[in-house]
Amino acid sequence: MATGAYVNKPDRRIRHLHDILTCGPRTFDTVVVGAGVVGLAICRALALEGQHVILLEAEKAVGTHTSSRNSEVIHSGIYYTPGSLKAKLCIDGRQRLYEYCDSHHVPYNKLGKLLVAVHDDQIAKLKGFLENGKKNGMTDLEWLDGPAVRELEPDLHCVAALRSPSTGVISSQKLMESYRKDAEQHGAVVAFNCEVVSGQVSGRVKTLQVKDRETGQTSTIHAHTVVNAAGLYAQSVACSLQGLPQQTIPEAFLARGHYCTMEGMPPFKRLIYPMPETWGLGVHLTLDLEGRARFGPDVEWIDKVEYKTSPEICDKFYPVIRQYWPGLPDGSLKPSYSGIRPKVVGPGKPGKDFVIQGPKDHGIKGLVNLYGIESPGLTSSLSIGELVMQMLLHNKEAPGSVSGGEQRD
Repeated sequence: MATGAYVNKPDRRIRHLHDILTCGPRTFDTVVVGAGVVGLAICRALALEGQHVILLEAEKAVGTHTSSRNSEVIHSGIYYTPGSLKAKLCIDGRQRLYEYCDSHHVPYNKLGKLLVAVHDDQIAKLKGFLENGKKNGMTDLEWLDGPAVRELEPDLHCVAALRSPSTGVISSQKLMESYRKDAEQHGAVVAFNCEVVSGQVSGRVKTLQVKDRETGQTSTIHAHTVVNAAGLYAQSVACSLQGLPQQTIPEAFLARGHYCTMEGMPPFKRLIYPMPETWGLGVHLTLDLEGRARFGPDVEWIDKVEYKTSPEICDKFYPVIRQYWPGLPDGSLKPSYSGIRPKVVGPGKPGKDFVIQGPKDHGIKGLVNLYGIESPGLTSSLSIGELVMQMLLHNKEAPGSVSGGEQRD
């Protein structure tokens, strides 16, 4: 059963953590917690620098949460606040990612995107995104009036649009598999079913207590550096680490988004995005690598990690989608999956940038915590990996986060 952008299957190569540690050392250069796309990219970057890395994942496969349950879009950088981590890492990461996909044969399609204004009072906002994109260094954005848009997409209703030719879609599963392969070929160890239950990080050598979820056995791992890239559970992991000032841990909020698919093939060749909402991009239309349509996500604030959807979601989506695609056939939508975005602020508050904390933030050498790594995390993954590697090996600090660097999924 599909759980998101792809089918999550338990990794058949799983070995129990006790067996891994029995066959090798219990002390590593770095422990990375969380095998989502960002954790894998960090593990890869460190392994390529010759570090002996172990990557701990609590689930049975890579990327079972946010990394797989999303739109699989390579973002261009239109929306993010200039100077924010999201803007810098997205723009740099996009170029790195396309180059990586070409050299490592990861499937993608740079099909472009249209950000549309469906009525005249949205034109000023659309012009604002054009200027914002330019401030972020985007040089390929193109302004199109209604007739010019319809020459490209005859079934699309809008009065104007921004065309972003550098937006694309990717196989998140293949990307994560490639990151893992690179890391393992350079000596990294990836361990599944491994839940960090406690740790001590204030000393020169860090200590983690790790529970094997299958056997119930707890093992001790030592490392000189630790990276907390646990995504939805980053705050929980951080709270378990003795020596970490608790006031440095931001509050965690969860925003669930639902997706629908449709029967048959859509008439569009590009991604179609309406004007963004406060906490997301609205119900947009994306295409997978086979050209099939996917609609979503909406935003629902929840208290716990729980994935569910229902046929009623489609009823909610029809009127929203028909604002830009009036010809959407009745009965064509069906519920598909849901995903959850890790937030560091809740509803009704201004959006926040990525939070990447090093010693200047929490006072602990050799520890990096990543919070609120939502979209454009996939697009930014190689740049985040490079940044964290530089923080750990070369004492570089992450640039300060910028208020309002809020994602647009």
